[in-house]
Amino acid sequence: MARSPQLMRFVDYIVRKTLDGDSQSIKAYSIAVDVFGRPADFDPQSDPIVRVQARRLRGLLDQYYRGPGGSDPVRIELPVGRYVPNFIALDVAQAQAETQAVSEGAIPGAPAAAGSVSPGQITVSWFVLLFITIGIGILAYSISNWGPRPASVGVTSNAIIQPNLTIMEFQSLTGDASIAAAVSGLALELVDRMRPLSFLTVGYGGRGDIPDTVAASHGYVLTGIVRRDPAEPQNVQYSVVLTDLSSNSAIWNRSLTLRQDQLADPNRIDRLSTDLMDVLGNPRGPLHIKARRFLANGSIAGSENLYLCRLLFTMYRETSTIGAAERTKDCYAALPQADQETAIALAAVASLIAETQAVGRISTSEQLERYGNAATLLSQAIRTDPTSSFAWEQRARLHETLGEHELAETAYGTSLQINPSNIDALAAHARHLAFMGNLDQAVPMAQRAIDVYSIIPDWYYGVPTLAALRTGDFAKAALYAQTYSRADRELGPILAIIAAEGMENEAQVVRELPRVLDVPAFRNAGIITQLRRRVPDNELLNRIRTALIEAGVPPLALVTAF
Repeated sequence: MARSPQLMRFVDYIVRKTLDGDSQSIKAYSIAVDVFGRPADFDPQSDPIVRVQARRLRGLLDQYYRGPGGSDPVRIELPVGRYVPNFIALDVAQAQAETQAVSEGAIPGAPAAAGSVSPGQITVSWFVLLFITIGIGILAYSISNWGPRPASVGVTSNAIIQPNLTIMEFQSLTGDASIAAAVSGLALELVDRMRPLSFLTVGYGGRGDIPDTVAASHGYVLTGIVRRDPAEPQNVQYSVVLTDLSSNSAIWNRSLTLRQDQLADPNRIDRLSTDLMDVLGNPRGPLHIKARRFLANGSIAGSENLYLCRLLFTMYRETSTIGAAERTKDCYAALPQADQETAIALAAVASLIAETQAVGRISTSEQLERYGNAATLLSQAIRTDPTSSFAWEQRARLHETLGEHELAETAYGTSLQINPSNIDALAAHARHLAFMGNLDQAVPMAQRAIDVYSIIPDWYYGVPTLAALRTGDFAKAALYAQTYSRADRELGPILAIIAAEGMENEAQVVRELPRVLDVPAFRNAGIITQLRRRVPDNELLNRIRTALIEAGVPPLALVTAF
């Protein structure tokens, strides 16, 4: 951020417009087009670039005036919620006193000394204009060359740099040359499969010592041994350890077993690498704990990069909240243009546009326009990188939302063919199959997604809820539905009602029913009418219809607006 030419153009633009008496033209649209090069059809509602950069500029101005600009006689202030700057004239003695107070640890924001001029009182004289004009150049130079002390940068950079994983050759302790083929190849297979991932740097370490080129600050090493299974010596056991070099501590381990009859299986390496990829190739896995902690600590303004934005999108997928969506949009909007045009960024932004929480609160034409914009971005993403499993997953989700179920199945299949360990794609595909009535096929897929070492998103529990309802285990279904409802505000409470009715828990039905009736999309189109696009399984729809009528929903509300 401290070296961003976009921010330099931003501050120069708004200051000069204000000094020219043209402050009424300083709008989000004009800034986006004139400063950030957005096209004439720019939509401030769907692209938060101006809001994001304004927040970054406020933070940078604050840092500048607490540091090298502390003695400036005129300060530029950008009020929150506005893009027209204020100019605050300070007498030199006060400015020096404030600079000294900050350097001595005084609390910022203390009452100003007499002699300061508030924004509402200032008269911009020619003398002040002179200082402002000169100040723009000084500010531009200073913030392009000044930043936090290197020690401060070091504290955060460890957490935000994309992890660097070195995979060493596995060591055989069996003493049996006949199983060498079952040992060799796994390290290289993992390297080959993990290199395309957008959130991880992977290298091959070979045999022996860890290469000196691996940075301890953000480096990880995967090592393993192969030995006879102590319990069943005819089998072979792989023991894998992931070590964080910054602390020289093991942060994850796993043991995998090959039975004697599997040693000659030509797919043995593929099966082993898939088990490891499910964890190590997962953006919720142990390699990303540091970054997730960093993101949980607050704003990342000024530290945005493709890796952090990708993790923010993963965190959004876990909750589907408006706040998480906006934070992720802001991150992608703050990236350099070249990064915004990568397949991952385009696909992520497309999903954020399509999956807006405003569904049911905006007109049908506006929502269809958003879907169209998302489809355009997804097409661009796939043209940019046709082998991006992530991009195909997002396209599948959009097809599913639009009720294009055959196209959704094709896109899910492509995503998982490219990366069988894309666990979000696996779980989403399982849920889609369940909504189509293929629950038997969906259950083992959903179970594999849940079993992976990872944070388990609430929406993963959609398939287990349906499975428990089918077997009549209503207590378990109620528990799963409670979790699933946090992610699926349409179908989750309905499944909870079905489970409650199965347990004859009228009180729970009464608690869940208002949540169903309060869904804007249901009120605008009718409950079954809205769900039919998502759920093509008529048997499930009939069960939902019966349960809602039994709960007291008027039959007409199922098919028409209410």
